[in-house]
Parts: sequence; C-alpha cells; structure tokens
Amino acid sequence: MKKYLVAGLLVWLPLAVTIGLLGWLLGAFDSVFSALLSATAAVLPVSAASVIERLRQIPGLGVLVLGAVLMLTGMFVTNIFGQWAVDRWDRLMGRIPIVKSIYNSVKQVSDTLFSSSGNAFREAVLVQYPRQGSWTIAFITGRPGGEVALRLPGDYVSVYVPTTPNPTSGFFLMMPRGDVLPLAMSVDEALKFVISMGVVGPPERLATVTAGPAAALPGRN
Repeated sequence: MKKYLVAGLLVWLPLAVTIGLLGWLLGAFDSVFSALLSATAAVLPVSAASVIERLRQIPGLGVLVLGAVLMLTGMFVTNIFGQWAVDRWDRLMGRIPIVKSIYNSVKQVSDTLFSSSGNAFREAVLVQYPRQGSWTIAFITGRPGGEVALRLPGDYVSVYVPTTPNPTSGFFLMMPRGDVLPLAMSVDEALKFVISMGVVGPPERLATVTAGPAAALPGRN
C-alpha cells in the first residue's frame, strides 16, 4: 500500500506544484492589474467605474495586459529615442536620495542577469564548499571588480552557490579560477540537479576542459 501511495504521489506532485506556481503567478499579475485599475478609477469619472469593475472580474486579463505592456515597452526602448528616454529616466532616479541606492542596485543586478550579452549564470561549475574535499555545484556570475579586485592577488572569479532545494537563496563567493572545475552540463541541467538534491542527474558526458589552472584542481590527476 505504501508503494502505491508513493507511486501516485510521484505522478501528481509535479502537476500540483506546477498548477500552484502558475496560480500564484496569475494571482500576482492580477493583483498588479487590479491596483492599476484602482489608480485609474481614481482619476476617471464615476460613470466609468462600472466598466472598470467589469474589467476587474475578467480572469487572466491582468496577465494579457501586463504582457502587452512589457512587449510595447521593449519595442520602445530598443530604438534610439527609447534608449534616450530610458537614459534620462535613469539619471532622474539617480538623483533622488535613498531611491537611487535601491534603484541603481536592482538595475545593475537585473541588467547583469537578463542581458543577452552578459555572462551571469551562463556556466555551471564545481567548487569545493563548505570545506576542502566537499564538492557542490555553483554558477559563475562574473569577476570581482573595483577595490575588491585590487585586493585579491591572482585570477579570481565570482560564483554563486545555490541552496537545496530552493536555489533562489545561496552564497556568494570569490574563488581563484584554479579552484573552479568547469562542467559540460547546461545551467538548466545543473539547476535540476540542485533542486532534486542529486536525484535527477545530468547526462553523462565529460566537459572539454582547456589546459589551465582549472584542470589542476586539488585531488584530481
């Protein structure tokens, strides 16, 4: 009986988690859309309140509207005039006390993570953490810069070590490039490996490692 219960759980659990996550995302988008409708209703005549209330009752409309807004915004900022407008907006936000610290930090992180030309989370590696001889999967996020780079002798890389089974939290480390072992698996495969706590293994293929410090890690021939 226990075997049958576990087998049934393995079938329904992924579907339940997927539906729950999608439901949460739809609810979040609808909440944002509802807040926008409320703000719009505050400046429109009272006669328009019934129309806004009907729009609020349409399920999933917030996702479509916000998706369209993101698409139109992307089309706008990819041309010369849009880039000029975004540059002026960034300068304005950079002059507001307190706000500029939050805005600039979030912008730098988002530009690094989602830029098509960036290298953040583009490579999965093996590192020894939390102690020598204990290995875990990490993701290269770049290289140390500024004063940190000046105080670190040699060639260092910045890595993010995710926690299991929730990879959205983890640890940021700066390690010598020679202590980082490149992997052939993709970032998606590495994330599945981390989230499943090693149950869902990546394909068995060997990384093509170029000659260099990473090929001479401690404990490897």
